Amino acid sequence: MLLKVEGACKSYGALKVTQDVSFAVRDGETLGILGPNGAGKTTLFNLISGDASLDAGAVYFDGETISRLRPHERCRAGIGRSYQVPHPFGNMSVFENLVTAACFGAQVSETEAWQIATEVLESTGLREYANKPAGSLTLLNRKRLELARALATRPRLLLLDEIAGGLTEPEARELVDELKRIKARGTTMIWIEHVVHALLAIADRLLVIDFGKKLAEGTPDEVMNDPEVRRVYMGIEA
Repeated sequence: MLLKVEGACKSYGALKVTQDVSFAVRDGETLGILGPNGAGKTTLFNLISGDASLDAGAVYFDGETISRLRPHERCRAGIGRSYQVPHPFGNMSVFENLVTAACFGAQVSETEAWQIATEVLESTGLREYANKPAGSLTLLNRKRLELARALATRPRLLLLDEIAGGLTEPEARELVDELKRIKARGTTMIWIEHVVHALLAIADRLLVIDFGKKLAEGTPDEVMNDPEVRRVYMGIEA
């Protein structure tokens, strides 16, 4: 298993955000995560990426515990992440954002970082914006840049937090096509998403979280036909 999460727990005061969540992801697999707003999905990502610390439990990456590693150490170990709300370096160009991600996230030379940034610009459709300040981009293009910055770190595991949110139908299809190409290159992905049809187009398995607890896990067909998932997530009574 490339990633293994065991008994992850996180509380903020009396609020239990993540409660004893365990799952694993195989190398090359795409796991989709579903759940209502406030279910604890992003907190789970924070625990994997190191943006939040575990109260209990453990996170293993490539067979080694990373529970005590800081976010930049986890990134350099091979965990890349996009955030639900993009926060690029606004005064830097799109290209400079990608070079920075490659230099510090992938720890490569400046020459190699330029090559990586050029490749990522092409694959994410951002080439025409290469020299524009990142802060001048529309929300949709900032989301593309958010994905591009994560890719520039050369991740083995890519964490995507609602990357399709706000995209039009054609843009969502383009995103799915890009993620399929990323998957074909061997990158493992965990994708939190509310655009279910986009998620179903690429996910090998689904994990559903509700009130910080694991509600269901399995193949897309198994999960989407689970009566409790249909009741909690889709509001459909059996």
